[in-house]
Parts: sequence; C-alpha cells; structure tokens
Amino acid sequence: MKLGRRRFIHLAAGGAALSVTSRFAFAQAYPSRPARLIVPFAPGGPTDVCARLIAQRLSDRLNNQFYVENVPGAGGNIGVGQAARAAPDGYSLLFTVSSYIINPLLYNKVQYDAFESFDPVALLAFFASALSVNPSLPATTVKDLVTLIKASPGKYSYASPGTGTVAHLLGEHFRIALNLDLVHVPFGGGGPAITAVVAGHTPIGFAALSATAPQVKDSRLRALAVMSQRRSESLPEVPTIAQAGYPDLGGEDWVGVLVPKGTSPEIIALLQREIAAITALSEVKERLSALGFDPVGSTSAEFASQMRLGTERWRKVIRTANIQLD
Repeated sequence: MKLGRRRFIHLAAGGAALSVTSRFAFAQAYPSRPARLIVPFAPGGPTDVCARLIAQRLSDRLNNQFYVENVPGAGGNIGVGQAARAAPDGYSLLFTVSSYIINPLLYNKVQYDAFESFDPVALLAFFASALSVNPSLPATTVKDLVTLIKASPGKYSYASPGTGTVAHLLGEHFRIALNLDLVHVPFGGGGPAITAVVAGHTPIGFAALSATAPQVKDSRLRALAVMSQRRSESLPEVPTIAQAGYPDLGGEDWVGVLVPKGTSPEIIALLQREIAAITALSEVKERLSALGFDPVGSTSAEFASQMRLGTERWRKVIRTANIQLD
C-alpha cells in the first residue's frame, strides 16, 4: 500500500519524535548499572590516579558505580582499541591522554581512528612538562643551555619518558627549531628519565612536572622552563618557555574523556556537565594540582578543537624528526 506524501511525513515526524523521546528517556534513566572508565595505562600513574578521582565523584553524583579498568600495552593502543569496540551506550568511557592523537601519527596501524571511532566528552585538564638540567651543568637559563649545547655539538643528551611521548616531541621540537646537535635517550616513564638526569647520565631532561617538581624542590634538579602557556603552581618561580625567550617551543599534554562513536548526545551532554562540575570543585582542583594537572573541564566542542590543533602540531614535529614506531 502506497502512503500519501502528507501521511508519510506525518508518520516520519512521529517516528522522529518517538526516537527523540526514547533517547531522552534513556538519558534520564542513565546510568542504571555500573559504568567503566577504560584507562589504557598501568595502575598507579598520574593518569590512573586522576581517573579514579573522577570515577568516584561520578559515582557519588550519578548514584551508580563508575569504576576504572586498566588496559595497558603498546603505548595505550590496546586499551583504546578495546574501548573503540565497546557498545556506544554510555557504559564504557575512555580516559586517556594526548597519546590518543599522537599514536596514529607514529604507528603504521592502530585499532582506532582518533576522529571517527570516538566522540569527545570533555578535556579534563592539561599537564605540563618541564625542561630541567642536572645542577652540575653550567646553565641557569634556557639561553645558557642553548649556548652550551652549540659550543659542544654532540656532547649532550636529553632524557624523555619514551619515544613518541609529548615530552619527547617537545624535546625534538626544541632540538630541530634551534638547530641543536642533541641526542635523545628514551626511558620507560618519567620517573626513570628524571632519575637519569639527577644522576647526570643524561644531563638534560624533558619530563612531566609531576616527576620533575619534587626533584627541583629538593635541589637535585634545576628547572629552566615549564613548557606550557602558564606558570605552574608546583614551581611558580620557574618561567614558561615563552618567558624564557622561546614563545614557539611550548606545548602541553592533556587528559580527557571520550566515548565510542554513536553514544547518545544526551548522555554525552550529561557526562560533560558532570565532569565540568567535578573539576570546578575546590577539593578536586587541589588534588589535581598536587598531581601536576591544570584543571579545565572543557565543553565537547572545545575538546574536539584541541585534538585537531594538537594533531597538526605534533604531525609536523613527527614528520620533521622522522619518528616512527612499529
């Protein structure tokens, strides 16, 4: 039986209304069972601690359990791949860092597309890296360090938490932009990298503030600059890289929440509002700051924009430095 145009439009509109009503009702009932935050890294690190902090607050505010599930491996790729295969129902959230957008630029094959596999919910916080040196090095400013490296090409090396990390890319940008003969030494995390700088094995380091700041406060390291737009509360006396005279060499890591593509917009909006409210709480701000994070609580659109900008920025560095991982 053929439907008249008016009858067809009426039924279609009714179906659309029903769909919107059903989605709204579903969002209103959400969450009705426990939801997991997939963290693609091992337990105990700053990202994991941050995820558990947010999971607990979401549980309290939404009257259902949000729990952390650690799925480490392959620089975060295994956990992100698992999250990409999860049902888009709001019960599997991805809690990750900038490696999410960097890894597709480094690896020949990853199990997700940074812009097609997920929808951004909120950028929770930024966290900065610092440029530091062993105190025995005769450099008290970034300009001193540049002069020192140029005077002895190939003599100096810098430590990073690992190939392809934001700290490594910042180090490579520093090396390339200033035409420095500087050797990169990758380590398996910020802690080992900073330990090598403290010991003097690699006299220069690029690593997260969470690993750097305690050593600076104990006078075991000298911080020359934080690689962010703002000074850090943990090292307020240390200038930004721009204030040190190099405005184009900065960059920050971030931690954010995404959900599998196709998740209800109403659920995304609910999660975004809750995460923004949580990051605005004074006790949460204090805890995040202590971990080296700068709380943001962005909108979904702002997070998407940050991912696009970061992708273009790091793509240029990776191509110029010819960095690739198998």
